Amino acid sequence: MRKIFTIGFTRMTAEEFFTCLERNRVEKIVDVRLNNASQLLGFSKYPDIEYLLRNLSNIDYVQDKNFAPSERIFDAYKKKFLNWQEYEEAFAALMRTRDIEKYILKNYADADNICLLCSEVSPENCHRRLVAEKIAEVLGDVEIIHL
Repeated sequence: MRKIFTIGFTRMTAEEFFTCLERNRVEKIVDVRLNNASQLLGFSKYPDIEYLLRNLSNIDYVQDKNFAPSERIFDAYKKKFLNWQEYEEAFAALMRTRDIEKYILKNYADADNICLLCSEVSPENCHRRLVAEKIAEVLGDVEIIHL
């Protein structure tokens, strides 16, 4: 069975983050953040994160905004205009407009040991969980592991 990991880096030190990825044999980080250069943790900012992943852990990096929320949906949730259920519904509708199933089949059909990266501590209220679940639904034979 293929594995897809998810990780949120907030509250992690760089040592904890990179050690966790290495211990789980992650081969590629797929950054699903809308903004990959505006986070507070220095090691998580692009282009630093790409350099560190490659040179410290031999892990590939790609940002994939096709899996990111729109600015409108993200802002509405952060400003509490949307609750989590409404956010999930809006995000699912956005994924449908992006024809995400075809996109996954075209770009992630062989996905294994990839890790979806976002900043949220836990996956319960993070779109990375929704993306992982959609990938598993489309590809089948996928185990989701939240780090």
